[in-house]
Amino acid sequence: MENTTLPQQIMIVEDEPKLGQLLVDYLQAAGYDTCWLTHGSEVVPAVHQHPPALILLDLMLPGCDGLTICRELRRFTDIPVVMVTAKIEEIDRLLGLEIGADDYICKPYSPREVVARVKTILRRCHRPLAPPEADALLHIDETRFQASYQGHILDLTPVEFRLLKTLACHPGKVFSREQLLNNLYDDYRVVTDRTTDSHIKNLRRKLEQIDSEKAFIRSVYGMGYRWEAEPCSLS
Repeated sequence: MENTTLPQQIMIVEDEPKLGQLLVDYLQAAGYDTCWLTHGSEVVPAVHQHPPALILLDLMLPGCDGLTICRELRRFTDIPVVMVTAKIEEIDRLLGLEIGADDYICKPYSPREVVARVKTILRRCHRPLAPPEADALLHIDETRFQASYQGHILDLTPVEFRLLKTLACHPGKVFSREQLLNNLYDDYRVVTDRTTDSHIKNLRRKLEQIDSEKAFIRSVYGMGYRWEAEPCSLS
């Protein structure tokens, strides 16, 4: 039977013609569809109209810079965003991922490295969630605001539930403390980064009471946390 699966589309936002065409050529050779934009103001409307699988977003763009665009995107979508930058002074900021980017690449770069990064991020971010009938170890029930692991109901606070859902629904993705805090509270209260550390500690303890052999949440030095266990099922 003929395979009718459409290729994943990568949106390239790059105003340098040679670099943009180089990325188009390499990504298409790797089997991806591409959409190439050169002006910052085009990005958000284009994503609204035709959401891509991943966005390669240059930092310095005419019309609107990449940092502003990324923040705007994160208001309505979790499409993976890879920032591309030649500004060395921005690296620490991007490493923290506080703008909501999933990764960054420095110019000058190898186009083969870009393709490899794209493949890795798409595998990580588009890993399908196991349906409940697949007997996933972790199940998150949004309607009941309840989570269970290996059939055991987890006694979670509302904040711990949101934290677990954010991490476990995106296995392998690194979340900064600021990103996690933005998902934890509805009332925009002022809290410190260490608040996240405290919630992570409590959540780890409750999970490890059921399975002490597994590392559920990994600390990523200088960046934040990521979910290391199996993907959850969601209902």
